[in-house]
Amino acid sequence: MKKEIPLFKVFMADTAAEEVGKVLNSGFIGQGSKVDEFETKLVDYFQHPYITTLNSATSAEHLALHLIKKPKSFTKADGYGVRENVWEGIEEGDEVLTTPLTCTATNWPILANNFKIKWVDIDPNTLNMDMDDLERKITKNTKAIMVVHWGGYPNDLERLRQIQEKSMRLYGFKPAVIEDCAHSMGSKYKGKLIGTHGNICTFSLQAIKHITSVDGGLLFLPHQELNKRARLLRWYGIDRDSPRKDFRCEADIEEWGFKFHMNDVNAAVGIENFKHVDEIVGKHKANAKYYDDKLKNVPGLTLLERNPDMESAFWIYSILVDRKNDFMRYMKECGIAVSQVHERNDIHTCVKEYRSLLPNLDKTIGRVISIPIGWWLSEEDKKYIVDCIKKGW
Repeated sequence: MKKEIPLFKVFMADTAAEEVGKVLNSGFIGQGSKVDEFETKLVDYFQHPYITTLNSATSAEHLALHLIKKPKSFTKADGYGVRENVWEGIEEGDEVLTTPLTCTATNWPILANNFKIKWVDIDPNTLNMDMDDLERKITKNTKAIMVVHWGGYPNDLERLRQIQEKSMRLYGFKPAVIEDCAHSMGSKYKGKLIGTHGNICTFSLQAIKHITSVDGGLLFLPHQELNKRARLLRWYGIDRDSPRKDFRCEADIEEWGFKFHMNDVNAAVGIENFKHVDEIVGKHKANAKYYDDKLKNVPGLTLLERNPDMESAFWIYSILVDRKNDFMRYMKECGIAVSQVHERNDIHTCVKEYRSLLPNLDKTIGRVISIPIGWWLSEEDKKYIVDCIKKGW
């Protein structure tokens, strides 16, 4: 019987169904005590005080951009874009530099907030943003930078900070950085968890990520003022703790918002699954180490960069292969699911006005493929995958 090894698989804790049942039978399934509990556990784990749960990572991206579009003044100048205690903000029509090699969920919120996309080429050694190309493309119109940690492999955040500071010297404005950490639960940069380096960060809790809440997202913010706004705007702008004459009628809303909140059902799943985060990420990392050792020097196959400062959580394990279509057909014959995972966003008709020359991406995309890496792989599975690849395609 031919093996069938999936590229993705949903992890669900044995205790999740029981806890969800408790919520369903409690009479309250909206945003409540379970959401509060989940956020507390996340704050404790990441040692980051400003974490807000949302209903998806896409909502987190959208809200992150909205927050820096028309922000209020605040007194502590510890965030990006702050000068003389005033966040100048991003105006509609301003430019966001971003990568085209990602899920569309990264880039469509840029359009939804009425900003302009400017594509940055990729580094073919990491599939992350090419920092040299980023530095070349920053102009006085650049107000934000969206980076994606492909597969969980961190971008060079120190180089990124230097580029921000150069922009400040040249144009008097430090672009806000938003890290799309959808692949990066458990990744580390210079020994510190991704999400905790002072930028705005978003995480995904979608079904096939390391940790799922069925669907959901996280928004990490660098200071209290932004976090307070985020928690209001995820629920229409309503202050749910304000005193009311009628419990069903909200008090005055100062700033309109969205319906982006997480509910207690999703939070209950998230809490139970998050208990296993270190175990799951650890298995992904161990499997990656196995592949790194066994697949080096395979003809027609190139491994991506490894750097001790960049500790990937390996949500996916991407490689570069010659004759990609042949490789995909051969893997299918072997019963091994493989995929490019994400289409390059810049080819879509809805963003045709932003198309530009991206030579690294053009040369590399035809070789990008990901093989199974997840927690579900047995030792036999890993050996079988390696043996199939080594036989050639």
